[in-house]
Amino acid sequence: MRHLSYLAVLVFVVIGSGWLEVFLRVRVYRRWKRLLLALAPTVVIFVAWDLAAIAADHWTFDFGQMTGVRFGPLPLEELLFFLVVPVAAILSFEAVRKVTQWKAGDE
Repeated sequence: MRHLSYLAVLVFVVIGSGWLEVFLRVRVYRRWKRLLLALAPTVVIFVAWDLAAIAADHWTFDFGQMTGVRFGPLPLEELLFFLVVPVAAILSFEAVRKVTQWKAGDE
């Protein structure tokens, strides 16, 4: 089970933030184009950063805690991290906006 450790952390992040979409109806997933516009630069920049760090031997992964699925030098869990964590942050931000009725200027 150790090989699922990193994936388990991501699942907990999804569970911890996913309920905001359902119960607070923050509509992050319904506005999928907006979500993709927010995710695209994040994913591109951090994948490039990771690839550069791996190539320079500044960054490594404990593959004993991962599934073993890779996309080039990047493990599946690392790529999922670049999607899951920003989505959780956006869900959290939108939840705070909904509860406080704070206007962010994009209404």
